[in-house]
Amino acid sequence: MTGPMNIRMKVVSFCHYLQGPACSQYLADLGADVIKIEPLRGAFERHWSGGKSFVKGVSAFSLAVNRNKRSIALDLKSPEGLAIARELAGDADVVVENYRPGVLDRLGLGYDEVKKLNPTIIYASASGLGSSGPAALRPGQDLLMQARSGLVAATGGGDEGPSVVGAAVVDQHGGSLLAMGILAAYVRRLQTGEGTRVEASLFAAAIDLQVEALTKYYAAPKRETRLKRSRNVGSWYHDAPYGLYHLKDARIVLSMNDPAKLAEALDSPELRALQAIDRYEERDRYAATMASLLRDYSYAELSARFEAHAIWHERVQDYEALRTDPQAIHNGTFEEIDVRGERATLIAHPLRYDGAAPALRTMPLVAGADSRDILTEMGVSRERQDILIETGVVGIPAPGELAHAGQSSRQPS
Repeated sequence: MTGPMNIRMKVVSFCHYLQGPACSQYLADLGADVIKIEPLRGAFERHWSGGKSFVKGVSAFSLAVNRNKRSIALDLKSPEGLAIARELAGDADVVVENYRPGVLDRLGLGYDEVKKLNPTIIYASASGLGSSGPAALRPGQDLLMQARSGLVAATGGGDEGPSVVGAAVVDQHGGSLLAMGILAAYVRRLQTGEGTRVEASLFAAAIDLQVEALTKYYAAPKRETRLKRSRNVGSWYHDAPYGLYHLKDARIVLSMNDPAKLAEALDSPELRALQAIDRYEERDRYAATMASLLRDYSYAELSARFEAHAIWHERVQDYEALRTDPQAIHNGTFEEIDVRGERATLIAHPLRYDGAAPALRTMPLVAGADSRDILTEMGVSRERQDILIETGVVGIPAPGELAHAGQSSRQPS
């Protein structure tokens, strides 16, 4: 009987923004040794954070996507910096990057060059629209792909027209898909010894988010007319009253429900009269009746009625309410870390393994937080490290600058 295999995936990450860093964070959470190679000044997400969200000068964007990674800062335009990056890539199991097509090729770090160094490499690239094709060089960003993929057109759909999704869902899904592809390639390599070229794109991720909706749309009769609907109806392909409704003191959503149970829960002659109609073909009519009935209810009164009749509904929570949601707290959704004496709230890894989420082991607060440790592991002497730092080839934290976040805390799940 043999013991467990001592295998740890080594990942070299040339990633910035969200899609690539999200991917490598999933891998780092699962135990991979992720080395983030970034410019001397740091990757994009260290300098920009939407909503002006910084904690003691540290970008919340960076905190969101760089958990459990190690950082080395290199000047890739210098021969020495490029040589270090090539050596790291040559010794890795995985190289992951999300630059525009061709950028790393011009640096000598593209797939063909890295494969010469490391024939069994898993080389994973995330682009905006794909590595080739008529639109490959167009800007690829979450909102742009929401629009191009039809997601904006399918969202909203009421009198106000289409609506943008309120978070970077395409980027995050793209990161998840890329991590899935890397893990599949890693299993293949363990089985066959062969490397793999893995390619993902935001455009593909945006379309994949809509597998159900798009498949139904292309099979639907009169499909060109289906997206337009009243403002209360939340989806173009569900029967009313599926959607969003206003109460006196709150907003709620109604999911798929039996019209007879809805009529009974509200003791409504109007809904009883509409029980037999086609609630898809006449979805606007049914939703308008429902909206008129619900606007005079308080949430407490309506929820009591709906709970008694097993009606699927939820209150629309904002982010403040989510932070104190008892189920989110029970699930260990949030964790806090110390950032230079101030607490920052992070979102924990979304899965549980034997009942627990992966621990937060480290968080590099600045570019190059781990440069010296990584160079030491590569066999670079302290004297040589000093020269590389002094000549601007390698970056390290400034004297006295806190390089890593403090201990995290999470309510047990």
